[in-house]
Amino acid sequence: MATTQQSSTKQEILEYLLKQSRATAFELAETLDISPQAIRRHLKDLEAEKLILYSSSIQEGMGRPQHVYQLSREGRDRLQRGDNSYGEFAVSLLDTLAETVGRDQVSSILRKQWERKALLYRDRLGKGSLQERVANLVELRKGEGFMAECYPVESNESELGDSDEGDRFILMEHNCAISNVAESFPSICGHELEMFAAVLPDCTVERTHWIINGEHRCGYLVQARNSK
Repeated sequence: MATTQQSSTKQEILEYLLKQSRATAFELAETLDISPQAIRRHLKDLEAEKLILYSSSIQEGMGRPQHVYQLSREGRDRLQRGDNSYGEFAVSLLDTLAETVGRDQVSSILRKQWERKALLYRDRLGKGSLQERVANLVELRKGEGFMAECYPVESNESELGDSDEGDRFILMEHNCAISNVAESFPSICGHELEMFAAVLPDCTVERTHWIINGEHRCGYLVQARNSK
């Protein structure tokens, strides 16, 4: 049981660093409600596994300088890619298809696949408010291996002008469960964006962040059409 709990805590540390980019041991202890001593033991283990590193130190009050931790490349790859075996198989299969029928035909096949997924998503999202549908979409994405979350956009967070409360949301995915495929067939990201727009037909969906461009997450602005 203790080993399982330790593994869970280490995973929480890695996920927090993925979302927040960096943190001190004190911040992690406070956020995860764990003693600083226990956090430091976990951080030492994660450093030994080469999943995290500290990039700098900051002085807080009269105490000793605090290391600022962040994910290493290995740690980020582990969280963003997960188990690569399925992704590698998918890329190999798509490469074989491309050699057989051409990349344009593969792109067409991928678009059809996303259209089918859009129909499935729309059926599962229901017909509730935009907030409810976006929350349901987040849960569907989590079930498929995406570290997804959403939050409403406040009026001062956007230059899109005044709008009614609750009609704009940021959908954020801190990893990419299909990153292997996306790197070899980047058109799949365009199909994914089209899929989100089809799932939420009363909204516009714009990409705000993109892992393929070297950013730490993929993000989408979901806005009700009547909010413009």
